[in-house]
Amino acid sequence: MTKRIFICIALIGMLAKNSFAQERLINRANEKYKEYSFNPAIDIYKRVLDKGYVSADLLEKLGNSYYYNANYKKAAETYKKLIEGFATDSTVGPEYYFRYGQSLKSLGNYDEANAMIVRFTELTSNDERAADFKGERDYMAEIEKNSGRYEISEFEHNSVYSDFAPTFYKEGLIFSSDRDTGNLAKYRHTWNGKDFLDLYEVNVDSLSMGRVVKVRGDINTRFHESTSALTKDGDTLYFTRNNTISGKVIKDDKGITRLKIFLTTKVNGQWTEPRELSFNSDTYSVANPTLSPDEKTLYFASDMPGTLGESDIFKVTINEDGTYGTPENLGNNINTEARETFPFVTSKDILYFSSDGHPGLGGLDVFAVKIAHGDYSGNVLNVGEPVNSNMDDFTFIFNEDTRRGYFASNREGGMGMDDIYSFLETRPLEFDCNQPITGTVRDKITNQPLAGATVKVIDENNEEVASTITDSNGNYEIAVDCNKGNFVRATMEGYVPAEEYLAKSENKPRIIDFYLERDIVTAGYGDDLAKLLQLSTIYFDFDKYNIRPDAEIEIQKVIAAMDKYPSLRIQANSHTDSRGADSYNLWLSQKRADATVEYMISKGIAPDRLVGKGFGETKLVNGCSNGVKCTAAEHQLNRRSEFIILE
Repeated sequence: MTKRIFICIALIGMLAKNSFAQERLINRANEKYKEYSFNPAIDIYKRVLDKGYVSADLLEKLGNSYYYNANYKKAAETYKKLIEGFATDSTVGPEYYFRYGQSLKSLGNYDEANAMIVRFTELTSNDERAADFKGERDYMAEIEKNSGRYEISEFEHNSVYSDFAPTFYKEGLIFSSDRDTGNLAKYRHTWNGKDFLDLYEVNVDSLSMGRVVKVRGDINTRFHESTSALTKDGDTLYFTRNNTISGKVIKDDKGITRLKIFLTTKVNGQWTEPRELSFNSDTYSVANPTLSPDEKTLYFASDMPGTLGESDIFKVTINEDGTYGTPENLGNNINTEARETFPFVTSKDILYFSSDGHPGLGGLDVFAVKIAHGDYSGNVLNVGEPVNSNMDDFTFIFNEDTRRGYFASNREGGMGMDDIYSFLETRPLEFDCNQPITGTVRDKITNQPLAGATVKVIDENNEEVASTITDSNGNYEIAVDCNKGNFVRATMEGYVPAEEYLAKSENKPRIIDFYLERDIVTAGYGDDLAKLLQLSTIYFDFDKYNIRPDAEIEIQKVIAAMDKYPSLRIQANSHTDSRGADSYNLWLSQKRADATVEYMISKGIAPDRLVGKGFGETKLVNGCSNGVKCTAAEHQLNRRSEFIILE
């Protein structure tokens, strides 16, 4: 009996010892995982699994370690074990279904991948990515539409190591590589077990100068130097580096060495000691710089506070004195709850970036969006195959003039872990281009706004594609498809239509004001030009017939119409109200009609085109005749001027 008790105690002790040893191993692996040292974390997690210990947390971390190292086959295997073993316990969050689906895409298993994405959307209520996968968009059809636009070939200077992050430099490139295997093993990066990266340069257009050399100057260290961006003059270089001081890495309170953007300038052909940018931090990473076409804005990737996912794309203003503004997130149209990184902006303000949050073919895909005029709400388009594959495709750069560019990928068939590819774009990417048009429709003669005028967009096939009505102030808003030529046309009853042609353009807002002319060409004998031109009442001072300044303004509109239509002949009629003697009113109205004609002749209208006639109170428009009590306003209706068309 005593012996049995001893054996049981010994077995319990061994189990406790084994359990303690496994717990210690897991704690070590978790520490490495927290430090983003995924390669050693994988080794330890696998040792624990081989001993038969398994948990949801272990499988999550092991799957993520494979995922972030782009080992999608192992990631898929691990996520499958996680979901099959623990999904019923409701311990598996929606993010793991998403990553499992992305990993399956990378293996070409799209049917099963879509099933996992569907499950992801079912478990998600407020994730921006979910809408893209709920059948609201046929994203595979979009990718197919955008595919086949590139001719790609391998970069002749690839190595058996990792080569990526090309940047245009003079007639060649600066790129990042870990090809220098002279580094001691202790300087290898524990994220993926590779050597640390340095920046290299090569002249790609000259066989005699096609040798790859390390960038000279105070740039490369024994730690990471990576993604870079150059000013147009080639004398200022932004690049990514590990957070180091005096050759020693700096870790945050979680034990993580963050990334920072540094700047260096060229003096006497050599890069000077780099300095870090002011918005860098020891507590988050700032990396992958690129410049706007005017070099006044720096775009970059970061996981700083305000990030929506694991990394987002931000922008920051470069002030004239060399200081920087406050970084701004580009928003949830571009950024998702996953990874957005490696931005590049072309000369035509198209932002290319890599993401595994937008619908793609698997891993990181390259996407494009127009960001002209500070608008980040445009359609985000997957650039399609063959640039994108079922693996990671990233660090895309493009010259709008030559239609040539470069990108990197870890796809199968390459020489190294990551390889650079060159490409020629044979067909441009088609963006939705909604150009906002605003303006006012006015009467050309009176300059008065025309409420209720119709503004239409007519395409080049003479088909109406949009229409709106001006408001009470004559204002309108409408949009045109700026991928095509369009006519913007304003019409209103009684006016000659006016239009303006807009050729293909970028979506920069336009203001188009229309000044419509009264359609007096179709007017006939006896029509009142004053009504057609919407003239204000022409007043005369009491008992006088000289032309007042306010009357001049209205008569000038008639003169403008007669200048435009040389065959137009009119009769200037003058009327009075019934107050005063009939004979006096007739005399006064004739004097006023004559004064009007004389004024118009003095402004260049031929006398034979004008007739002046006074009618006194003989043509009242209401019942306010002699002896009838009327208001001042009612009498005023009879004191009017008319410009009757004779021919």
